[in-house]
Amino acid sequence: MNMHFEGSSNVTLLFDFWNVHGPAGMVLSVFVVLLLTVFYELLKVLKITIGKQTQFPITQPSGPVSFSADQACFAPVMGCQGGSSDLAGSPSEISLAPTESTTATTSTAKNWLLHSLQTAIHVLQVTLGYMLMLCVMSYNIWIFLGVIVGSALGYFLAFPLLNHV
Repeated sequence: MNMHFEGSSNVTLLFDFWNVHGPAGMVLSVFVVLLLTVFYELLKVLKITIGKQTQFPITQPSGPVSFSADQACFAPVMGCQGGSSDLAGSPSEISLAPTESTTATTSTAKNWLLHSLQTAIHVLQVTLGYMLMLCVMSYNIWIFLGVIVGSALGYFLAFPLLNHV
């Protein structure tokens, strides 16, 4: 097998049945490889989009929290001066505990489903990436250019979609 790029129109890509003979077959093969590369770039954007949907929103407190010097107690609980009136203005442990709701189980199931979908897309993306790498390793200049142009075209088309998510 040659280890340098050739401009021939005779090449075997990936499988024995994808045996290219002639310029028409090469044009069709370059077009298929180009479309596979565009699809690879679209999969990257889809995986990022699904990843953004599975993130939890960060909740901020409703108002600013401030402590005065007379409320601060840096000693262990038994060593603090003052009675329970010092704790009257501070939030209790009950109000700080997360509340459970019925949407938590629905949200967990949705996140699990989205994560499973993201995993399947990742497996498809890795498989397609290795197939494209093997196409380039055919050392055919036309196939190589098809992968490069497909990658540029896919990036040009797919990544502006991230701004709309």
